[in-house]
Amino acid sequence: MPKLNHKLYRIWLFIVGIIATIAYRIIIVLNYYSPVAVEIAWYIGTIGFVWYFIHRYKVENRRDHLIESMRLAEKIANKEELKDKERQALVYILKGLKTSLAKWNYIAIFLLSALALAYGIYSDFLSLLVK
Repeated sequence: MPKLNHKLYRIWLFIVGIIATIAYRIIIVLNYYSPVAVEIAWYIGTIGFVWYFIHRYKVENRRDHLIESMRLAEKIANKEELKDKERQALVYILKGLKTSLAKWNYIAIFLLSALALAYGIYSDFLSLLVK
């Protein structure tokens, strides 16, 4: 039976996701200052997102595999009795969903994207006025 990743590792991946989000969104500001800083931010963001989303893919794949291989959705829908191993799999899935920090990453991605968009529109508008 799979076990949840260690809490510290999950927190670390949450932080990696936040840093990657900030790195990508800050590029719009860095464009006005330094091409090197843009490249650094791009690499930090890309490496962070690759790491974060590989982790998320593995987690989702593990859950999907358990649900499919044990036919958990069908058994629950048909009110079939669950074996101990199936019950443990369901507990693993539910605990993972309950303690996941992914939704906070999604909120951060949304908010930081909205701020970057607002800044981009504002700075483009200002540059049009100056011309």
